[in-house]
Amino acid sequence: MFSKSRVTETPAQSKPATPESEPARAEAPVVEQPATPATTAAAPARRTAPSVLSADLVIKGDLQTAGDVQIEGNIEGDIRARQLTIGETATVRGEVLADEVIVNGRVVGRLRGLKVRLSSTARVEGDIIHKTIAIESGAHFEGSVQRQDDPLAQGGTKKLAPPATDFSKAGE
Repeated sequence: MFSKSRVTETPAQSKPATPESEPARAEAPVVEQPATPATTAAAPARRTAPSVLSADLVIKGDLQTAGDVQIEGNIEGDIRARQLTIGETATVRGEVLADEVIVNGRVVGRLRGLKVRLSSTARVEGDIIHKTIAIESGAHFEGSVQRQDDPLAQGGTKKLAPPATDFSKAGE
């Protein structure tokens, strides 16, 4: 408590604590509280609450945001977000690209993320390109896993064409 009072003291209140000044110190946080919401009002600009797509919602189309998304419904399209949580009741059919991907539900398509986590209830059918991955016991996964230093880069994740052969030229 002693160190907290020093932190919240203003220069005008820097005199030593006495029994008479105790009520004044108790009132000081009340006076300072209006300044606290102003500082916390600036914090949501940096990190806001995630957008939640409820279980009864069906979206056909792509989603793109610089923020966080929690999906509980069905999405048919590509998703790009900073942090993406796919709930247990959710199904995503398309490519997922996010800094952090947490899969509790079903994904049919490619996952690309810096951090990918498949929970025990996850069902993934597609390739995963990641920097770090965690797969819990019980997760169902069909596809390939590839580690890359920058899995969010657009260029390095496309499927390669089959090798060309000179057999067609030899028969001419």
